[in-house]
Amino acid sequence: MNAPLRVNEALLIADHAFEPYHCVAWDSPNGTGVLSLAVIDRTSTRLGAKQVSSSIYSDPARLAGLIEEMRAELKQQGCQLQDWSMPK
Repeated sequence: MNAPLRVNEALLIADHAFEPYHCVAWDSPNGTGVLSLAVIDRTSTRLGAKQVSSSIYSDPARLAGLIEEMRAELKQQGCQLQDWSMPK
């Protein structure tokens, strides 16, 4: 996957990357194009979060790196994540 990602594509990828947890996203109210991503459990407890610029979420390689970083942080906290790899 080398073509730039649209925001909806990036969000679908992120959602699958953190299963069995959920990834929720919202955009910055100031219109900067920055997304906030949060991984939550079934009780809506926030397990981790990052702010992501459009230059990161639109670039498949950079998005994969960010997701891997977040996954590693969650695993260090004891979260059990399903296997995942960046779609091709």
